[in-house]
Amino acid sequence: MSTNTDANCIFCKVINGQIPSQKLSDDEHSIAISDLNPQAPVHILIMPKMHVASIAALDSPELTGHLFQKAKKLATELKLEKGFRIVVNTGDDGGQTVHHLHIHLLGGRAFGWPPG
Repeated sequence: MSTNTDANCIFCKVINGQIPSQKLSDDEHSIAISDLNPQAPVHILIMPKMHVASIAALDSPELTGHLFQKAKKLATELKLEKGFRIVVNTGDDGGQTVHHLHIHLLGGRAFGWPPG
């Protein structure tokens, strides 16, 4: 797996330890941190250690699977048995504000539909 990073990317700086974060999971391919601006009682960001701008730029089925399995594992560990939401904002119009792929794992309350 490539370890490329973007020196200007805030999430690359979190991954490299240049910016402190509350790590909930850290493995060879990904990191999970608490969101600094939580939108639910549980709000976790799961991101690949490799810099990938968005899900649209990800060409690795293995990494895609790893990230979603990590979300499932964290939801289980956090006892979100009543339900949770996974969000992947993509591109400016999709609401992506940091252009480093990340999955939002949200839980701890009921969510409405439509989301936006």
